[in-house]
Amino acid sequence: TLDKLKQEFEYWYPVDIRASGKDLVPNHLSYYLYNHVAMWPDQREKWPVSVRANGHLLLNSEKMSKSTGNFLTLSQAIDKFSADGMRLALADAGDTVEDANFVESMADAGILRLYTWVEWVKEMLANWDSLRSGPARTFNDKVFASEMNAGIIKTEQNYEKMMFKEALKTGFFEFQAAKDKYRELAVEGMNRELVFQFIESQTLLLAPICPHVCEYIWSLLGKAESIMKASWPVPGVVDEVLVQSSQYLTEVAHDLRLRLKNYMAPGKGKKGNKEIPQKPSHCTIYVAKNYPLWQHTTLSILRKHYQTNGGQLPDNKIIANELSSLPELKKYMKRVMPFVAMIKENLEKKGSHVLDLELEFDEQAVLRENIVYLTNSLELEHIELKFASEGDEKIKEDCCPGKPFCIFRIEPGVSICLINPQPANGHFSTKIEVRQGDGRDTIIRRLMKMNRGIKDLSKVKLMRFEDPLRGPRRVPVLGKEDAEKSPILDQAVFHIDLAQKRVRLTENGQTTDIGDTLVYLVN
Repeated sequence: TLDKLKQEFEYWYPVDIRASGKDLVPNHLSYYLYNHVAMWPDQREKWPVSVRANGHLLLNSEKMSKSTGNFLTLSQAIDKFSADGMRLALADAGDTVEDANFVESMADAGILRLYTWVEWVKEMLANWDSLRSGPARTFNDKVFASEMNAGIIKTEQNYEKMMFKEALKTGFFEFQAAKDKYRELAVEGMNRELVFQFIESQTLLLAPICPHVCEYIWSLLGKAESIMKASWPVPGVVDEVLVQSSQYLTEVAHDLRLRLKNYMAPGKGKKGNKEIPQKPSHCTIYVAKNYPLWQHTTLSILRKHYQTNGGQLPDNKIIANELSSLPELKKYMKRVMPFVAMIKENLEKKGSHVLDLELEFDEQAVLRENIVYLTNSLELEHIELKFASEGDEKIKEDCCPGKPFCIFRIEPGVSICLINPQPANGHFSTKIEVRQGDGRDTIIRRLMKMNRGIKDLSKVKLMRFEDPLRGPRRVPVLGKEDAEKSPILDQAVFHIDLAQKRVRLTENGQTTDIGDTLVYLVN
């Protein structure tokens, strides 16, 4: 019998983890370790493997107290927020010995997030056929796959450490953010295989915290067995350079929006006489292959200090003395130290790669592959990419790797009227600018930006009056909206005369005056 008891004891020992409150650390938990060491001084394998101490639970940032009414029982919380909503809020309340804070407004927001997630899964299942099929080959497909793999790895590490708040952050909040970014950037449409790979991975990552919701989604996916019998997702390779280039794209898009906002800000004129600038139509983005000489020299010295000082940069005074002694930097000293301060700040946020003299990816290639997204995001007509070496001295000085320089401009055009004679369809007449060299599709895209009811370019038929003078004056005949009109071909090119405010159209080698009105029909 004694041998049986010993066998059972040794089967369960040592204790993998002992979870308790932080108030017991100086007494009970300390003696818990002392007692084990005293009983088995020479058998370390019998000692506890780990102790997990957690803080107390606050309710809405205050200590729970019946006397003040700041109190919530577990059954009340489940009735109010559901089991999964409660588990999500508790996981998000905090880890380690810091007091966890259960905030009811955050619990409500968490339930809404779960509901939105379930509805999105249903939407994807309903729109299966509309998702892009085929292999995931585009830039944003590959970035999304890498970000999913990175999220799976980080979340598994956080679960292993019992850091549930961090696991929720990497396995739900950041995982969902990666999906939202992919949906925004993938102008060609989301890849079906990637979308459903994401849904499965997200469901498995969230299952330890919200098992009921995840079980429901698992059944929606048509899985025969319970999610409790499913294997943990196996991550693929994470392409760090690709993820870094995607982060660069996000930062550039944000920077361009800020620059456009500043461009559109009213001038600092007299009070009551501030004109709002006209919205630009075009933009030129300059990217630099190399840093300007003074920045290159500064970075080289900072990189040398970083490597010799064990990943630390010296004090600004030491750096300033060294840089000011270099003759090639003397005339740039007013700009050198602000540049050093910026590098130090970015070093803390982004890591040592900010000291690299060249980027690990091709800036222009990343921007070119996402030019449609940038153009649509900024609501511009066209974005042109150039190297900084093609610009003037200011551009060469201000542009550096990772920090492109942009110039907004307004291309001149002639305003014409676009009318829709179709009855009761919600599409109205509008004014639109025609610019030199525009094609048919360019005009239709410009119309689509103004008329959000038009979703598909191929559904729009652009036409001109055969008689540009009298045609617009005639009353359209119901059912014969295209009578006495000629369709504009896709290879047609518009030409403008700014002095006379006239628009001509070249088709099949013939040039025609179109007057001041065009017609569009929506099928």
